[in-house]
Amino acid sequence: MERFAGMALMFQPLDGARGILRWMGGPGWSRLSHLLLVAAACIAILVAVRLVARAVRRAVDDGNEAVTSEAERRAETLGSVLTNAARVIVVAFFLLMTLQEFGVNIGPLVAGAGVVGLALGFGAQSLVKDVISGFFLLMENQFGVGDIINVDDKHVGTVERMTLRITQLRDAEGRAHFVPNGSIVRVVVLSKDFARALVDVEVGYGTDPDQAFAVLLEAGRKLHEEWPYQAVEPLEVKGIEVLGPSGFIIRTLTKTAPGAQWEVARELRRRILLAFREAGIEIPYPQRVVHHRGGAAESGD
Repeated sequence: MERFAGMALMFQPLDGARGILRWMGGPGWSRLSHLLLVAAACIAILVAVRLVARAVRRAVDDGNEAVTSEAERRAETLGSVLTNAARVIVVAFFLLMTLQEFGVNIGPLVAGAGVVGLALGFGAQSLVKDVISGFFLLMENQFGVGDIINVDDKHVGTVERMTLRITQLRDAEGRAHFVPNGSIVRVVVLSKDFARALVDVEVGYGTDPDQAFAVLLEAGRKLHEEWPYQAVEPLEVKGIEVLGPSGFIIRTLTKTAPGAQWEVARELRRRILLAFREAGIEIPYPQRVVHHRGGAAESGD
């Protein structure tokens, strides 16, 4: 009996293989071929969406890697959103077609999914709010991938990724912020179309203001000539902004490319420091005058 049991175990894989062959010879091959066609169609859709997104990025690319234009940021944002949406739709379509090939009636399933989706919509109002807010953020082009934004004075950083539900930011310290779109109330875009580098320079009261103005203008002119893509216009001297305790403060503004205002401001401060040293213009430092009362009162006998 043990010998016959062992032989039966040996022939079980053969029976399974014969069953698979019979299934393939019957309706199995037809179902498998349909699923392969559906999978090929899904892959073709994903590839087509990716190629379209890449073509749009190339069409708006101006060839200047130092500056990202508004059209380039918008193309990057739309490409990211389209790719994510296409991936979700294709996966859902493939699952439904697979169920249909194996004899599952997907009509009631789709209808039930609509009812369940409606129920979930009432229960997950924050999710629906995030999606609707994300849709309008994209439609109105308030900001896009690559923009530097300030969200409600809580999150400041560069937009790395946008979906219909969340916006991902990367701050100056490298931390990633995932902000639900429905929670965004006020956004300040720091790199929309253009920016301005604001640099205040303090000089001593013994300095001739006109001489200081001339030195600042010359430093700004050279910066504009050497950095034309970052500093798109020469420096503007707005005048004396504050009369401080140690000197007076001169305010300057320089129009820059989007997102380049901090880099331009740092370089401009370096050049101003060197130019002031060469011109003999003093940058004051805080001073304190101490009055010492001498002679202690003599004590009487």
